[in-house]
Amino acid sequence: MKIWKGVLLVWFSSLLTAGLVAIPVKKALMAGFSDSMITERLAHGIRLEVFSDLGPVLKSIVSFISGGLVMAILVWFILNVFFTGGIFQNIKNSEDKFRVRDFLGDSARNFWSFLVIDSVMSVIFVAVIFLVIILPVSIISQSDAVDDGTILRTVMISLYVFLFVTTILLLVADYARAWQVSNTRNGSFRAIGFGFGRTFRTFFLSMPAMIVLLAVQALFGWFVLSVLPAYSPVKGSGVFLFLVLSQMMFFVKIMLKVWRYGSITSLMEQKNGK
Repeated sequence: MKIWKGVLLVWFSSLLTAGLVAIPVKKALMAGFSDSMITERLAHGIRLEVFSDLGPVLKSIVSFISGGLVMAILVWFILNVFFTGGIFQNIKNSEDKFRVRDFLGDSARNFWSFLVIDSVMSVIFVAVIFLVIILPVSIISQSDAVDDGTILRTVMISLYVFLFVTTILLLVADYARAWQVSNTRNGSFRAIGFGFGRTFRTFFLSMPAMIVLLAVQALFGWFVLSVLPAYSPVKGSGVFLFLVLSQMMFFVKIMLKVWRYGSITSLMEQKNGK
């Protein structure tokens, strides 16, 4: 809770990043629909046939969305790496007073080492998706002698293995970043090595803790997906309240992630005898 101002910066940056997609798409939709009454058909949900009536404008909208998404994902990855360095540093210095200037300085100082850590872990994560999900499912689905039940069981087993391995990778990444901010010199690959070593040395302590942390995040995500779609505002005031509610929930989501960072940092410090 001490670094809520830092979380506020993360939230505001995410809002600006979303604007890379939202603003161009909004302008394209306004140009396509103009003063048409067809927008009334969207009051109670998305209807694909409405967009099919846009004609040539639909192509530009798709172009805006695809180009904007690529840019937004790249920008958000960089910003996330930047701010995560400041968050871990301030979690480590839990007794110091939070200052925005120091937070941004810590983010800049840890940026390159965190960029290497996050990039390496992202590559490993993509490799896990390919080896655990895509490869087994594609192999078994191409076999003529396999029934639908076997394919479904393969998919479920692959998903369970994927969730298990992903939890381990998150532990490795969090331990690596916690170790990095505890050392003055940049040693990204040493940090990753420490992350793997600490994860498997304290597996029966770290794994249950991470499962609880991720379960809370998943339950909150389920709650958000249950509440927001049920609220379909039509008037301007309702849309504004919907925006405020959704952004408050996103703020809480970031806070839960920071809680996870703090918990893993605490585990590392306890095992170090601090």
